[in-house]
Amino acid sequence: MKALALPVLLGYSLLSSVAFGEKIGEVSTVFKWLGPNDKIVLEAFDDPKVAGVTCYLSRAKTGGVKGGLGLAEDRSEASIACRQVGPIEFRGDLKDGEEVFRERTSLVFKSMQVVRFFDRTRNTLVYLVYSDRVIEGSPQNSVTAIPILPWPEH
Repeated sequence: MKALALPVLLGYSLLSSVAFGEKIGEVSTVFKWLGPNDKIVLEAFDDPKVAGVTCYLSRAKTGGVKGGLGLAEDRSEASIACRQVGPIEFRGDLKDGEEVFRERTSLVFKSMQVVRFFDRTRNTLVYLVYSDRVIEGSPQNSVTAIPILPWPEH
């Protein structure tokens, strides 16, 4: 039992700096006779290293029998919008290209991820969403930027 617990704890600690999405809503795009419909899912997540930033991610979710069983590969299209929702405070050092969100989009080989960059010249946080695959990724992507501004005190 202890031999199994150690890899699980190590895996969790490696992922602990990656945010998890909170489902905001979804819309059906294609009706399926068997299994769930194809959808666009809207999720929100907070940047784990930057307090005061929330990102909203919309992405395709494949339905049908395979989708219902978690065996379908989701499409690579996604859109992202990040906003300042409070005073911005860095929680540790920021690394350009650091992953802040990851979601599996196929059983094994494909994932959608969001990475962050800090444009120091313009004092702006830039977030990029893209899909990758073990062998070949997708050039489809979306980007959003947040200028770091003072937050009014109430």
